[in-house]
Amino acid sequence: MIAFMNFDVVIVGGGLVGASLAAALQTSGLALALLDSQHTIKPTTNWDGRIYAISPGSRSFLEQSGVWPLLNPDRIATVETMRVFGDTGAKLEFSAYQMGVKELACILENNALQYALRQKLQQQENLTLLHPATGISLKITDEAAELILEDGRTLSAKLVVGADGRDSWVRNQAGIHASPEDYQQFGVVANFTCELPHGGVAYQWFQTDGILALLPLPDKRVSMVWSVSHEKSANLLALTHDELCAQITAASQHTLGKLEIITSPAAFPLRMLTLPHIVAPRLALAGDAAHNIHPLAGQGVNTGFRDARQLAQLLLDRGMQNDCGDANLLRQYERKRKEDIYTMQATTYGLKHLFNNDAPMIRNMRNLGLGVTNRLTPLKKMLMQHALN
Repeated sequence: MIAFMNFDVVIVGGGLVGASLAAALQTSGLALALLDSQHTIKPTTNWDGRIYAISPGSRSFLEQSGVWPLLNPDRIATVETMRVFGDTGAKLEFSAYQMGVKELACILENNALQYALRQKLQQQENLTLLHPATGISLKITDEAAELILEDGRTLSAKLVVGADGRDSWVRNQAGIHASPEDYQQFGVVANFTCELPHGGVAYQWFQTDGILALLPLPDKRVSMVWSVSHEKSANLLALTHDELCAQITAASQHTLGKLEIITSPAAFPLRMLTLPHIVAPRLALAGDAAHNIHPLAGQGVNTGFRDARQLAQLLLDRGMQNDCGDANLLRQYERKRKEDIYTMQATTYGLKHLFNNDAPMIRNMRNLGLGVTNRLTPLKKMLMQHALN
């Protein structure tokens, strides 16, 4: 075993954001290492309960790095229309045709995308994959970052990227702290077959007790994300599959007919995390390590991909700057990402609290706003443009 290894960039976290960053840097000329605490990712024919709505911008990013062609097209569904309903019948509808794009998003499974990324990385000549591997110490000096692994190996790099999730070890080691705001909600997820065809439509219902989304999967299947209170989440998970299907059918106003469950429901806590900085000397954060947002807009993973895309672009365009951990370079990354991150957090935070309010005046205003916006195509285009990036 080699006890000491030198790299230009060490990426901690082999999830979607960290792996996509590594793939995007395949032509950078940089020596890369990717640390992943997980074992080998294996493909599966079972449906994954965790799915993502990939924006056109994120799809383009994955296409450019050669990852998208490795996905099975039969497991991908496109969103051609999005219909959003208020709690008193108001409706807002977006279409790919109105936006002048081929699709609003592509829906695909976490496992499929993870596996495609891992396939790509295994072919990458400038990358050393270390898995399973866990860091126990991170020391930053003026010249380099030094990371000690649990098995005794030491890695030295000009730049360490923390893409290791919402409870980021790298972030804690760097001393970047902020208290997350608990949304007092859980996201309940599951997949279903539906009696009626979805027609490539993504549905979302804003309700006073939560936000229900049904996203299209291939054929007559849909994936559910229902953001609800802790109490309602526990109640939903305690239901039989038939009882759960009946509740979702009713909550979705029987839009897709009878539902039958494919994957058992699971729940995860929702929170918002805003950090004072996403960079430190010789260190950058990306994905959930850098920010947490509410899933109601389906933009969490896309915001992470935009982190990876921006950081990769800066490293690829660094010119004569040989030090990829240079403080000026990292400050550019932080400045370029700040507006996007805050915009997504403010939007989702505002919408969540706007609809989680029983005051009659607020209820009338929010539903009036949906109806007015639906009649103004230029305004709808402006609202959607950011989500397409």
